[in-house]
Amino acid sequence: MTTDRKVEPTISGYFTNHTLADLADALRARHVTAVELAHHALDSITRLNDRLNAFVAVDPVGALEAAERADRELDAGRDRGALHGIPVAVKDLIDVAGLPATYGSAHFRDHVPAVDAACVTRLREAGAVIVGKTTTHEFAYGPTGDRSLQGASRNPHDPSRMTGGSSGGSAAAVAAGMVPLALGTDTGGSVRIPSALCGVHGFKPAFGALPTEGVFPLATAFDHIGIHARGARDCLIAHHVLAGTAPELARTAAPLRVAWLDTGGLGPMDPRVARSARAALEQRVGPVPDVPFPGAARLRQAFLAIQGRQAHAVHADRIEREPGLFDPEVLQRLRVAGAVGDDEVGHAHRVRSSAARTAARLFEEHDVLALPTVPVVAPPLGCRDLDVAGTPVEVRALLLSLTFPWNLVGVPALTLPAAPVDGLPTGLQLVAPTGREHALFHIADLPTRAEATMPVSGRLPGAAS
Repeated sequence: MTTDRKVEPTISGYFTNHTLADLADALRARHVTAVELAHHALDSITRLNDRLNAFVAVDPVGALEAAERADRELDAGRDRGALHGIPVAVKDLIDVAGLPATYGSAHFRDHVPAVDAACVTRLREAGAVIVGKTTTHEFAYGPTGDRSLQGASRNPHDPSRMTGGSSGGSAAAVAAGMVPLALGTDTGGSVRIPSALCGVHGFKPAFGALPTEGVFPLATAFDHIGIHARGARDCLIAHHVLAGTAPELARTAAPLRVAWLDTGGLGPMDPRVARSARAALEQRVGPVPDVPFPGAARLRQAFLAIQGRQAHAVHADRIEREPGLFDPEVLQRLRVAGAVGDDEVGHAHRVRSSAARTAARLFEEHDVLALPTVPVVAPPLGCRDLDVAGTPVEVRALLLSLTFPWNLVGVPALTLPAAPVDGLPTGLQLVAPTGREHALFHIADLPTRAEATMPVSGRLPGAAS
């Protein structure tokens, strides 16, 4: 069986081997200061960013001021919690007061917002140190991460390959150890795709769990704030801070019911990636049953119709007035989206409702569904077509194929690293119903020695509310 080992990035900075819990303990023991951590982040960015293009704006003055304030507060006995003094990066789709917010587009080349997005306000209130803004695919409208005013973000495991998108800069920044934590957005997979391709953890909460005020919209029906981190616990810590929820998981002796989702209706798959992801699951929980995904083949067109209609509406005036400021590929996608008719959108909403009912039925019988996060390893930069298991497929559709259903129905999903294929990261995706997010993190946190510690039924001790 493939082992669940992580492949290490070829380009790495200070935070590659530091968890949030480790950093928090070191800060409170005064083995390190927030100012020193900020310097580590800034130095790592200076050293690595030319090769990765993960950051589009860095704020050394603001970061050091925030770090000094965090140290003063800790010295005075004021502890704001798990993110106090921790360096954090923020995707350039999310407003940070006083820093450029281009949204990856020449349309906003000189835009500097005066007000923080709501999620940034929560970071600041928690004592986090915001060090800069990360590269986004233009207006977040692409899963490849290589169409932006500032150029392509690059994969720390192989800079000739994609990070995935649209939150590619945030995933690359965490994977390379520039920062221990970064925020992204996820409309069809934009946190989970680059997290999987870059070999880190990525969490998309339930729809509406985190505020999106101050975040440039792509499709408001599906837009989520998401989290990139080195470990699942780090994602959970950040989620609790941003959501304002209790940090502890409720636990019970009731078993979790885990199943492997048949993704055949969603598109082709590199079988090696599928084996790697399934091994990462079964090393934690033992063998699990396969379950079908009824109606899966209908979902993609429904998702694209709703997303496209909403994305085109956001940009209609810009398309009319200044089309030349768009990246040509993004402009072409928006123009295609503008041709989506009312009947198609109406049908898409009916399919969406049916998908939600299907998911609800699956979750009546299973607490967690598992599947790969992305069906291939990171493609080369600029690649737009691949042959996967003998099937020619368009890269954008391929990258999104396993993540978008969970935006369509709005349930939480977590990606965690699985064993590498061809020396590149792969990801295991765990999905649960809204309100049972703890099950995802419980499985992710299990040791990968399932044969010795877990029953063979695919049921495991876990948390249930």
